[in-house]
Amino acid sequence: MTTTTDNYLSSVDHIATEIVAAHAARVDREGAFPQEALDALGAAGLLGLVSSPDVGGLGFGPRAAALVVERLARECASTAMVVCMHYAGTAVLEKLGPESVRRDIVAGKHLSTIALSELGSRSQFWVPVSTARAEGDKVRLDARKSWCTSATHATAYVWSSKPLEGSELSTLWLVPRTTPGVTAHGGFDGLGLRGNDSGPVSAEAALVPRSAMLGKDGTGFGLMMDIVLPWFNVMNAACSVGIMETTVERTARHVTSARFEHAGSAVADLPTIRAYVARMRIKTDSAKALWLDTLSAMETARGDAVLRVLESKAAANDAALEVTEIAMRVCGGAAFRKEVGVERCFRDARAGAVMAPTSDALYDFIGKAACGLPVF
Repeated sequence: MTTTTDNYLSSVDHIATEIVAAHAARVDREGAFPQEALDALGAAGLLGLVSSPDVGGLGFGPRAAALVVERLARECASTAMVVCMHYAGTAVLEKLGPESVRRDIVAGKHLSTIALSELGSRSQFWVPVSTARAEGDKVRLDARKSWCTSATHATAYVWSSKPLEGSELSTLWLVPRTTPGVTAHGGFDGLGLRGNDSGPVSAEAALVPRSAMLGKDGTGFGLMMDIVLPWFNVMNAACSVGIMETTVERTARHVTSARFEHAGSAVADLPTIRAYVARMRIKTDSAKALWLDTLSAMETARGDAVLRVLESKAAANDAALEVTEIAMRVCGGAAFRKEVGVERCFRDARAGAVMAPTSDALYDFIGKAACGLPVF
């Protein structure tokens, strides 16, 4: 299917239904990277969704990216997270990356991702402890990145380090995965998001050209706050919203089909069960409404846009924890069977709240903003 600006959601829906859903159980069971889905998205031009028309992309912004991630997450949260990180990296590269890389993204030849979180600073991703040092006409990178989605499959990483000079917090780089000295430590065997190829990436005396610098030396923090954080937060929230939507759907399907044969009634005939499902629906819709309002705030540069960006991820991540936990309770013993479809949602939903910025960090930021204190 050829994708245009008029039918990108139709293209995503087709891929989600025909390809992503077909491979979702295997991706989860085997911890397999969702290559079939990425190939289909690339062939449809959807990896270039947020790339400029100047390089052949569709030219969309964060709303379109978030809607794509939400639709994919309904079928496979691992696929959605890989695409989330690709769009976050692409947003940076659209501002500062070389034209050749931007064209490769549109052509489906370049999968991007973010490499910010580090062992030394953990979830405080905006403060790298990794270093960059000039060595002749090259730059030497040394780092221990703690978690990186698509670690062994990404073409290149949007990478953070301390600056070459000065006292600023960070500088960003475009680092190809195949750079000598860069090692992606694969083999992710996690509780949830099992196919997102998440793992540590290290650099030991890895040399990159000075032209690999994205923006100016020392401007990394500003780029993280202005591009990476808002794009990532609304797409991460989108992933949680998609998980919740499919959880509510599968739970309702189960309780309306499961029956008490001796009584001639369905599980959904119990008022307590309907009340639980209602809570699931309300929590999902509340988080979704805040998420959509955040996208509107970003698009119109509303005064509360930064606050909404912080709130949307925390609200959606924590709502997903609650919704999927209720689903496990409502579906009872059947919830432990994979064919019911809620236990994978339960496991996948655990990830969002601990992905940097974590929910706890976001609550601190939001509390500072509410008290009129500096957020960072």
